[in-house]
Amino acid sequence: MASITLAGVGKTYGGKSANRILENISFSIADGEFVVLVGPSGCGKSTVLRMIAGLEEISAGEIRIDGARVNETPPAQRGLAMVFQSYALYAHMSVFENIAFGLRLARVPKKDIDASVRTVARMLQLEHLLDRKPPQLSGGQRQRVAIGRAIVRKPRAFLFDEPLSNLDAALRADMRVEIARLHKQLGATMVYVTHDQVEAMTLADRIVVLGPTGVQQIGTPMALYERPANVFVAGFIGMPKMNLVEGTVDTRGRLALGDVALAWQGSAAVGKVIVGLRPEHLVPDGGGPIRGTVALVERIGAESHVHLDVPGLARALVVSTKDAPPAPGSAWAVAPVADAIHVFGTDGARLENKSINSVMEEA
Repeated sequence: MASITLAGVGKTYGGKSANRILENISFSIADGEFVVLVGPSGCGKSTVLRMIAGLEEISAGEIRIDGARVNETPPAQRGLAMVFQSYALYAHMSVFENIAFGLRLARVPKKDIDASVRTVARMLQLEHLLDRKPPQLSGGQRQRVAIGRAIVRKPRAFLFDEPLSNLDAALRADMRVEIARLHKQLGATMVYVTHDQVEAMTLADRIVVLGPTGVQQIGTPMALYERPANVFVAGFIGMPKMNLVEGTVDTRGRLALGDVALAWQGSAAVGKVIVGLRPEHLVPDGGGPIRGTVALVERIGAESHVHLDVPGLARALVVSTKDAPPAPGSAWAVAPVADAIHVFGTDGARLENKSINSVMEEA
Protein backbone atom coordinates (compact mmCIF):
# COMPACT_ATOMS: atom_id res chain seq x y z
CA MET A 1 0.00 0.00 0.00
CA ALA A 2 1.01 3.65 -0.25
CA SER A 3 0.78 7.09 1.30
CA ILE A 4 -0.44 9.97 -0.89
CA THR A 5 0.33 13.68 -0.42
CA LEU A 6 -1.09 16.69 -2.25
CA ALA A 7 0.79 19.97 -1.71
CA GLY A 8 -0.62 23.22 -3.12
CA VAL A 9 -2.34 21.41 -5.99
CA GLY A 10 -4.36 23.53 -8.42
CA LYS A 11 -6.20 23.04 -11.69
CA THR A 12 -6.82 25.65 -14.38
CA TYR A 13 -8.56 25.21 -17.73
CA GLY A 14 -8.60 27.45 -20.76
CA GLY A 15 -5.26 29.07 -21.63
CA LYS A 16 -5.50 32.89 -21.84
CA SER A 17 -9.09 33.00 -20.61
CA ALA A 18 -8.14 30.65 -17.77
CA ASN A 19 -10.85 29.18 -15.57
CA ARG A 20 -9.40 28.22 -12.19
CA ILE A 21 -11.48 25.45 -10.62
CA LEU A 22 -9.11 24.28 -7.86
CA GLU A 23 -6.45 26.14 -5.91
CA ASN A 24 -4.03 25.24 -3.11
CA ILE A 25 -5.43 21.77 -2.35
CA SER A 26 -3.21 20.27 0.35
CA PHE A 27 -3.71 17.13 2.45
CA SER A 28 -2.01 13.81 3.15
CA ILE A 29 -3.36 10.25 3.22
CA ALA A 30 -1.52 7.74 5.40
CA ASP A 31 -0.66 4.22 4.29
CA GLY A 32 -3.77 2.07 4.78
CA GLU A 33 -6.07 5.01 5.53
CA PHE A 34 -9.60 5.40 4.13
CA VAL A 35 -10.10 9.07 3.20
CA VAL A 36 -13.33 10.39 1.69
CA LEU A 37 -13.51 13.57 -0.41
CA VAL A 38 -16.97 15.01 0.03
CA GLY A 39 -18.68 18.13 -1.22
CA PRO A 40 -21.49 19.43 -3.43
CA SER A 41 -21.59 18.87 -7.18
CA GLY A 42 -19.11 21.06 -9.02
CA CYS A 43 -16.64 21.56 -6.15
CA GLY A 44 -13.88 19.64 -7.98
CA LYS A 45 -13.66 16.48 -5.88
CA SER A 46 -13.65 14.11 -8.89
CA THR A 47 -11.01 16.31 -10.55
CA VAL A 48 -8.81 15.91 -7.46
CA LEU A 49 -9.20 12.13 -7.69
CA ARG A 50 -8.39 12.13 -11.42
CA MET A 51 -5.27 14.21 -10.77
CA ILE A 52 -4.12 11.65 -8.19
CA ALA A 53 -4.73 8.92 -10.77
CA GLY A 54 -2.87 10.86 -13.47
CA LEU A 55 -5.93 11.17 -15.71
CA GLU A 56 -5.83 14.99 -15.33
CA GLU A 57 -2.71 17.12 -15.44
CA ILE A 58 -2.19 19.42 -12.48
CA SER A 59 -1.61 23.13 -13.07
CA ALA A 60 0.16 23.89 -9.79
CA GLY A 61 1.68 22.12 -6.80
CA GLU A 62 2.73 18.51 -6.63
CA ILE A 63 1.44 15.03 -5.85
CA ARG A 64 3.62 12.45 -4.10
CA ILE A 65 3.01 8.72 -3.69
CA ASP A 66 5.17 7.14 -1.00
CA GLY A 67 7.25 10.31 -1.05
CA ALA A 68 8.02 10.19 -4.78
CA ARG A 69 6.78 13.06 -6.98
CA VAL A 70 4.44 11.72 -9.67
CA ASN A 71 3.32 14.89 -11.48
CA GLU A 72 4.76 13.68 -14.78
CA THR A 73 4.34 9.93 -14.14
CA PRO A 74 1.86 8.25 -16.57
CA PRO A 75 -1.26 6.73 -14.96
CA ALA A 76 -0.20 3.14 -15.75
CA GLN A 77 3.03 3.61 -13.82
CA ARG A 78 1.50 5.02 -10.63
CA GLY A 79 0.32 1.64 -9.39
CA LEU A 80 -3.20 2.85 -8.58
CA ALA A 81 -6.56 1.24 -9.38
CA MET A 82 -9.67 3.32 -10.03
CA VAL A 83 -13.30 2.26 -9.71
CA PHE A 84 -15.67 4.47 -11.72
CA GLN A 85 -19.31 5.44 -11.26
CA SER A 86 -20.20 3.85 -14.62
CA TYR A 87 -18.62 0.41 -13.83
CA ALA A 88 -16.77 0.50 -17.22
CA LEU A 89 -17.18 -3.25 -17.81
CA TYR A 90 -16.82 -4.96 -21.20
CA ALA A 91 -20.30 -6.20 -22.10
CA HIS A 92 -19.04 -8.93 -24.46
CA MET A 93 -16.75 -10.45 -21.83
CA SER A 94 -17.66 -12.75 -18.96
CA VAL A 95 -17.22 -11.73 -15.32
CA PHE A 96 -14.05 -13.86 -15.22
CA GLU A 97 -12.65 -12.13 -18.32
CA ASN A 98 -13.50 -8.66 -16.99
CA ILE A 99 -11.71 -9.29 -13.70
CA ALA A 100 -8.73 -10.88 -15.48
CA PHE A 101 -8.40 -8.19 -18.14
CA GLY A 102 -5.68 -6.13 -16.46
CA LEU A 103 -3.64 -9.22 -15.58
CA ARG A 104 -3.74 -10.41 -19.18
CA LEU A 105 -2.54 -7.02 -20.39
CA ALA A 106 0.35 -7.37 -17.93
CA ARG A 107 1.07 -10.85 -19.39
CA VAL A 108 0.65 -12.64 -16.08
CA PRO A 109 0.84 -16.45 -16.56
CA LYS A 110 -2.54 -18.08 -17.20
CA LYS A 111 -2.32 -20.31 -14.10
CA ASP A 112 -1.67 -17.31 -11.86
CA ILE A 113 -4.52 -15.36 -13.47
CA ASP A 114 -6.97 -18.18 -12.78
CA ALA A 115 -5.92 -18.46 -9.13
CA SER A 116 -6.03 -14.69 -8.57
CA VAL A 117 -9.43 -14.21 -10.20
CA ARG A 118 -11.01 -17.05 -8.23
CA THR A 119 -9.56 -15.74 -4.96
CA VAL A 120 -11.03 -12.30 -5.60
CA ALA A 121 -14.35 -13.82 -6.74
CA ARG A 122 -14.62 -15.69 -3.40
CA MET A 123 -13.84 -12.50 -1.51
CA LEU A 124 -16.64 -10.63 -3.35
CA GLN A 125 -19.11 -13.55 -3.48
CA LEU A 126 -18.97 -13.67 -7.29
CA GLU A 127 -17.91 -17.32 -7.76
CA HIS A 128 -21.30 -18.39 -9.12
CA LEU A 129 -21.33 -15.50 -11.61
CA LEU A 130 -17.95 -15.95 -13.30
CA ASP A 131 -19.44 -17.24 -16.57
CA ARG A 132 -22.09 -14.53 -16.85
CA LYS A 133 -21.76 -11.30 -18.80
CA PRO A 134 -22.43 -7.79 -17.40
CA PRO A 135 -25.90 -7.36 -19.00
CA GLN A 136 -27.02 -10.42 -17.00
CA LEU A 137 -26.00 -8.86 -13.67
CA SER A 138 -27.68 -6.49 -11.23
CA GLY A 139 -26.19 -3.06 -10.52
CA GLY A 140 -24.67 -4.24 -7.25
CA GLN A 141 -23.13 -7.30 -8.92
CA ARG A 142 -21.62 -5.14 -11.68
CA GLN A 143 -20.08 -2.84 -9.11
CA ARG A 144 -18.56 -5.82 -7.29
CA VAL A 145 -17.04 -6.97 -10.60
CA ALA A 146 -15.55 -3.50 -11.13
CA ILE A 147 -14.10 -3.60 -7.61
CA GLY A 148 -12.79 -7.11 -8.23
CA ARG A 149 -11.01 -5.96 -11.38
CA ALA A 150 -9.26 -3.34 -9.23
CA ILE A 151 -8.39 -5.69 -6.35
CA VAL A 152 -6.89 -8.41 -8.54
CA ARG A 153 -4.15 -6.03 -9.73
CA LYS A 154 -2.92 -5.59 -6.12
CA PRO A 155 -2.52 -1.82 -6.53
CA ARG A 156 -0.71 0.56 -4.19
CA ALA A 157 -3.99 2.38 -3.51
CA PHE A 158 -7.65 2.30 -4.58
CA LEU A 159 -9.47 5.34 -5.97
CA PHE A 160 -13.30 5.32 -5.95
CA ASP A 161 -15.22 7.93 -7.98
CA GLU A 162 -18.82 7.96 -6.67
CA PRO A 163 -19.09 4.17 -7.18
CA LEU A 164 -22.53 3.80 -5.57
CA SER A 165 -24.43 6.70 -7.13
CA ASN A 166 -26.09 4.49 -9.78
CA LEU A 167 -27.54 2.09 -7.18
CA ASP A 168 -30.84 2.29 -5.34
CA ALA A 169 -30.90 3.11 -1.62
CA ALA A 170 -30.96 -0.50 -0.37
CA LEU A 171 -28.07 -1.57 -2.63
CA ARG A 172 -26.05 1.50 -1.65
CA ALA A 173 -26.36 0.51 2.00
CA ASP A 174 -25.28 -3.07 1.20
CA MET A 175 -22.32 -1.94 -0.89
CA ARG A 176 -21.17 0.50 1.82
CA VAL A 177 -20.89 -2.49 4.14
CA GLU A 178 -18.99 -4.46 1.46
CA ILE A 179 -16.50 -1.65 0.84
CA ALA A 180 -15.92 -1.14 4.58
CA ARG A 181 -15.36 -4.90 4.97
CA LEU A 182 -12.90 -4.92 2.07
CA HIS A 183 -10.92 -2.05 3.55
CA LYS A 184 -10.61 -3.87 6.84
CA GLN A 185 -9.70 -7.14 5.10
CA LEU A 186 -7.15 -5.67 2.67
CA GLY A 187 -5.74 -2.92 4.90
CA ALA A 188 -5.58 -0.89 1.72
CA THR A 189 -5.13 2.84 1.14
CA MET A 190 -8.46 4.07 -0.24
CA VAL A 191 -9.50 7.48 -1.56
CA TYR A 192 -13.25 7.76 -2.09
CA VAL A 193 -15.23 10.58 -3.73
CA THR A 194 -18.91 11.14 -2.98
CA HIS A 195 -21.47 13.92 -2.63
CA ASP A 196 -23.37 11.75 -0.13
CA GLN A 197 -22.35 12.75 3.39
CA VAL A 198 -23.91 9.55 4.81
CA GLU A 199 -21.37 7.51 2.80
CA ALA A 200 -18.62 9.82 4.02
CA MET A 201 -19.64 9.53 7.69
CA THR A 202 -19.99 5.73 7.63
CA LEU A 203 -16.90 4.81 5.58
CA ALA A 204 -14.15 7.32 6.31
CA ASP A 205 -11.25 7.28 8.73
CA ARG A 206 -10.99 10.96 7.82
CA ILE A 207 -13.06 13.29 5.64
CA VAL A 208 -11.83 16.11 3.40
CA VAL A 209 -14.70 18.56 2.89
CA LEU A 210 -14.38 20.50 -0.38
CA GLY A 211 -16.36 23.61 -1.16
CA PRO A 212 -16.39 26.41 -3.73
CA THR A 213 -13.19 27.90 -2.27
CA GLY A 214 -11.27 24.63 -1.81
CA VAL A 215 -10.66 22.57 1.33
CA GLN A 216 -13.07 23.64 4.08
CA GLN A 217 -12.09 21.18 6.83
CA ILE A 218 -10.26 17.88 7.32
CA GLY A 219 -10.96 15.54 10.23
CA THR A 220 -12.59 12.40 11.52
CA PRO A 221 -16.33 12.06 10.84
CA MET A 222 -17.28 12.80 14.46
CA ALA A 223 -14.87 15.73 14.70
CA LEU A 224 -16.59 17.36 11.73
CA TYR A 225 -20.02 16.54 13.15
CA GLU A 226 -19.29 17.82 16.66
CA ARG A 227 -17.09 20.81 15.79
CA PRO A 228 -17.61 22.08 12.23
CA ALA A 229 -15.07 24.76 11.29
CA ASN A 230 -17.53 26.97 9.45
CA VAL A 231 -21.11 27.37 8.29
CA PHE A 232 -20.44 25.44 5.07
CA VAL A 233 -19.29 22.31 6.91
CA ALA A 234 -22.01 22.70 9.54
CA GLY A 235 -24.70 22.73 6.89
CA PHE A 236 -23.20 19.91 4.85
CA ILE A 237 -22.35 17.32 7.53
CA GLY A 238 -25.31 15.77 9.33
CA MET A 239 -28.66 14.37 8.32
CA PRO A 240 -31.09 16.07 8.52
CA LYS A 241 -29.19 19.31 7.99
CA MET A 242 -28.25 21.55 10.89
CA ASN A 243 -30.61 24.47 11.52
CA LEU A 244 -28.65 27.66 10.81
CA VAL A 245 -30.41 30.80 12.03
CA GLU A 246 -29.44 34.41 12.54
CA GLY A 247 -28.86 35.53 16.12
CA THR A 248 -27.38 38.48 17.96
CA VAL A 249 -25.09 39.03 20.92
CA ASP A 250 -26.26 41.94 23.10
CA THR A 251 -24.28 44.22 25.42
CA ARG A 252 -24.85 41.86 28.35
CA GLY A 253 -23.18 38.99 26.49
CA ARG A 254 -26.43 37.17 25.77
CA LEU A 255 -27.05 35.25 22.57
CA ALA A 256 -30.56 36.03 21.34
CA LEU A 257 -32.62 33.89 18.96
CA GLY A 258 -35.86 35.67 18.27
CA ASP A 259 -37.58 35.83 21.66
CA VAL A 260 -35.15 33.43 23.35
CA ALA A 261 -31.72 34.19 24.88
CA LEU A 262 -28.72 32.12 25.99
CA ALA A 263 -26.19 33.26 28.58
CA TRP A 264 -22.84 33.70 26.83
CA GLN A 265 -19.73 33.04 28.93
CA GLY A 266 -16.65 34.99 27.95
CA SER A 267 -16.13 38.04 25.78
CA ALA A 268 -17.74 38.41 22.39
CA ALA A 269 -18.25 41.22 19.96
CA VAL A 270 -21.73 42.69 20.14
CA GLY A 271 -23.69 42.16 16.94
CA LYS A 272 -24.97 39.53 14.56
CA VAL A 273 -23.94 35.86 14.60
CA ILE A 274 -25.14 32.62 13.03
CA VAL A 275 -26.36 29.92 15.40
CA GLY A 276 -26.38 26.22 14.52
CA LEU A 277 -28.80 23.79 16.18
CA ARG A 278 -28.85 20.18 15.01
CA PRO A 279 -32.39 18.73 14.73
CA GLU A 280 -31.41 15.76 16.91
CA HIS A 281 -30.15 18.15 19.62
CA LEU A 282 -33.51 19.85 20.09
CA VAL A 283 -35.50 17.88 22.67
CA PRO A 284 -39.29 18.05 23.14
CA ASP A 285 -39.89 19.73 26.49
CA GLY A 286 -43.20 21.16 27.67
CA GLY A 287 -41.32 23.80 29.63
CA GLY A 288 -38.70 24.38 26.94
CA PRO A 289 -37.80 27.94 26.02
CA ILE A 290 -38.07 27.55 22.22
CA ARG A 291 -41.81 27.68 21.56
CA GLY A 292 -43.70 27.75 18.31
CA THR A 293 -46.36 26.24 16.07
CA VAL A 294 -45.95 22.94 14.25
CA ALA A 295 -46.00 23.64 10.49
CA LEU A 296 -45.26 20.16 9.10
CA VAL A 297 -44.51 16.64 10.32
CA GLU A 298 -42.44 14.21 8.21
CA ARG A 299 -42.72 10.65 9.51
CA ILE A 300 -39.62 8.65 8.63
CA GLY A 301 -39.99 5.24 10.21
CA ALA A 302 -38.63 5.23 13.76
CA GLU A 303 -38.36 9.01 13.94
CA SER A 304 -40.19 12.11 12.77
CA HIS A 305 -38.93 15.44 11.49
CA VAL A 306 -41.06 18.25 12.90
CA HIS A 307 -40.94 21.71 11.29
CA LEU A 308 -41.52 24.30 14.01
CA ASP A 309 -42.38 27.93 13.24
CA VAL A 310 -40.82 30.06 16.00
CA PRO A 311 -41.69 33.76 16.39
CA GLY A 312 -38.78 35.99 15.44
CA LEU A 313 -37.04 33.38 13.25
CA ALA A 314 -37.05 33.73 9.46
CA ARG A 315 -37.35 29.99 8.84
CA ALA A 316 -38.82 26.99 10.63
CA LEU A 317 -36.60 24.89 12.89
CA VAL A 318 -36.44 21.18 12.09
CA VAL A 319 -36.62 18.91 15.15
CA SER A 320 -35.92 15.16 15.02
CA THR A 321 -37.83 13.14 17.57
CA LYS A 322 -38.48 9.46 18.23
CA ASP A 323 -41.46 10.36 20.43
CA ALA A 324 -44.99 10.56 19.03
CA PRO A 325 -44.94 13.80 17.00
CA PRO A 326 -47.38 16.66 17.66
CA ALA A 327 -50.19 17.41 15.23
CA PRO A 328 -49.66 20.12 12.59
CA GLY A 329 -51.01 23.44 13.82
CA SER A 330 -50.44 22.65 17.50
CA ALA A 331 -48.25 24.59 19.92
CA TRP A 332 -44.97 22.86 20.83
CA ALA A 333 -41.86 23.59 22.89
CA VAL A 334 -38.31 22.24 22.69
CA ALA A 335 -35.03 22.76 24.53
CA PRO A 336 -31.46 22.42 23.18
CA VAL A 337 -29.13 19.70 24.44
CA ALA A 338 -26.47 21.10 26.73
CA ASP A 339 -23.20 21.98 24.99
CA ALA A 340 -24.61 21.15 21.54
CA ILE A 341 -25.04 24.69 20.21
CA HIS A 342 -22.74 25.99 17.47
CA VAL A 343 -22.01 29.69 16.95
CA PHE A 344 -20.40 31.25 13.87
CA GLY A 345 -19.42 34.78 12.94
CA THR A 346 -21.02 36.62 10.04
CA ASP A 347 -18.00 35.57 7.92
CA GLY A 348 -19.09 31.94 8.46
CA ALA A 349 -16.12 30.92 10.65
CA ARG A 350 -16.66 29.14 13.95
CA LEU A 351 -16.29 31.38 17.00
CA GLU A 352 -13.62 29.79 19.18
CA ASN A 353 -12.97 30.08 22.91
CA LYS A 354 -16.60 30.84 23.61
CA SER A 355 -19.00 28.66 25.56
CA ILE A 356 -22.74 28.94 25.85
CA ASN A 357 -24.60 28.23 29.04
CA SER A 358 -26.88 25.27 28.47
CA VAL A 359 -29.62 26.82 30.61
CA MET A 360 -31.92 28.89 28.45
CA GLU A 361 -33.85 31.83 29.75
CA GLU A 362 -36.60 34.00 28.38
CA ALA A 363 -35.39 37.20 26.77
